[in-house]
Amino acid sequence: MSHTTIDSPTSSALDRLCERLADAATDLNGADAWPAEQLRWCGESGVYRWFFPFEHGGVDWSAADIYRGYLRLSAACLTTTFVITQSMGACNRMIASQATECQRWLPGLMDGSVFATLGISHLTTSRQHVAPVLQAAPSGDGGYLLNGYCPWVTGGRKADLLVIGATLSDSRQIMAVVDTKSAGVQAPQHVELVALTASQTGMVEFSDTWIPGSSVLAGPVEQVMKQGVGGRTGGLQTSILATGLAGTASRYLNQEARRRPNMLEVADEFAQQVDLLERELLAAADGSTEHTNEELRTRANSLVLRATQAAMTAAKGAGYAARHPVGRWCREALFFLVWSCPEPVLYANLCELAQFGD
Repeated sequence: MSHTTIDSPTSSALDRLCERLADAATDLNGADAWPAEQLRWCGESGVYRWFFPFEHGGVDWSAADIYRGYLRLSAACLTTTFVITQSMGACNRMIASQATECQRWLPGLMDGSVFATLGISHLTTSRQHVAPVLQAAPSGDGGYLLNGYCPWVTGGRKADLLVIGATLSDSRQIMAVVDTKSAGVQAPQHVELVALTASQTGMVEFSDTWIPGSSVLAGPVEQVMKQGVGGRTGGLQTSILATGLAGTASRYLNQEARRRPNMLEVADEFAQQVDLLERELLAAADGSTEHTNEELRTRANSLVLRATQAAMTAAKGAGYAARHPVGRWCREALFFLVWSCPEPVLYANLCELAQFGD
């Protein structure tokens, strides 16, 4: 596989990739769709190398440059970009752990021939009110036996590797990498979602699945997710993807306003809001903002919902057709109400919908 490395978030190579992704986005329909070609294009363009340090053969982009890249990719195809966030989240945790088991996978992860994904939502925002759904028991030989399931895994049926979180009987937790060819690993049919069904997000089950001690990336410790293993891009990436989608809707409004001057003021207002939020998110990546991640996420959620619905209003009946991109954007915007959405953000969005304080 040949690589044309995208050397900056403003490169013409990234322009060409995004045009290709946008043209193909409408084709990601149906219960069995999967962005295989899109992910391959990203691998050929060197996208995955953005996230890897120089010593492993990557290009070691800064958090701000990664966010700029994500803004471009999510504006082109949210499904593909979401899958990449989960894959690169897994890779970041593998790199940061320095676990010996991970070293042999790194070349394939960088060129896209190996696909890794995350199964950790049950340790963060998902299913916190029930008993641990994935349990780990020491096996006596330095490894662990896994039993239970990860409820929300993107591309679980396509993955070669899973980075999972599991809980021990004493409430300590581990994070580990699991080869999907291991005995006892099974991924049932994924859930059909309101949008992004092609991300093939669903459950992965484990039945007496043994993993060696060398596969453990962190732990056992209390609240392993707070150890910061691989958390390089922090809590802003979801807001970045929402803003990328909002930018796409905003640009559609601008195009419509060229034909319908009565829309110019509205289109300009959305463009200004998108530009401001982009700048504030990039400033947050550099640590130069007074806004919290939760404040920025609340604003991103609000903006993407309003911008996509404004685009639908401008598109009128044509936008309501199943294959029109505006309808897809509206459905995709709803994803940000549920994807890793902290309670304060959820409540703030509810207050806005109820028009509290107006």
